[in-house]
Amino acid sequence: MHRKNQSTLIATIINLIVAIIFVLIILGTIYAVFGKSISLAISLVNKVSIDTSNVVLEDVKLNSVTKRLENYPEYGTKYGNLKIDSLNVDLPLYYGDTLPILRNGVGHSSGSYFPGEGGTIVCMAHNTKGYLYDLSKIEIGAQIIIETNYGKFTYEVYDTKIVHKTEVDAIEIQNEEEILDLYTCYPVNTFGHATQRFIAYSKLVDKQFN
Repeated sequence: MHRKNQSTLIATIINLIVAIIFVLIILGTIYAVFGKSISLAISLVNKVSIDTSNVVLEDVKLNSVTKRLENYPEYGTKYGNLKIDSLNVDLPLYYGDTLPILRNGVGHSSGSYFPGEGGTIVCMAHNTKGYLYDLSKIEIGAQIIIETNYGKFTYEVYDTKIVHKTEVDAIEIQNEEEILDLYTCYPVNTFGHATQRFIAYSKLVDKQFN
């Protein structure tokens, strides 16, 4: 009986070793075939320039006639700060929404308008401590302030919503009214990838140009 158990243990160990070798061969084959493509993708993502300085971009101004910026910030550049006093949030605001950008602060979707342009502004940040961890606690009527290099814009929250990440129609890009859609992953205590998004919708209530 003892020899039988010993033989079973040895067979199990051998099978485990064979399985590990098999997995390593598969991983090696994948890297050999796709390694260059993977490295190139990572390289392109990491090449996004993140300007974390506090230098004011003096050439970024809003044209009062066209309601469009002159000399838009370069992609990956910090051009202001986003503040929510009721949640003790004060984060740098960058143009762009890649992973390197979101590691540094709030990202501004390149497919949306800029503050002051009179359309939908889409911003997002991680739901971790030091970022938008408490966004789901925001109350209707709370103010979200965006201080840019060309002016200060104050928005008032009028609605919040929890949606699945696939509900793209939850954010509508329009140019009839200045709306700030600020979102983060939800809930904050999810282990792994969160499939929901918490969105705070706010309207422009005050603007002061530099």
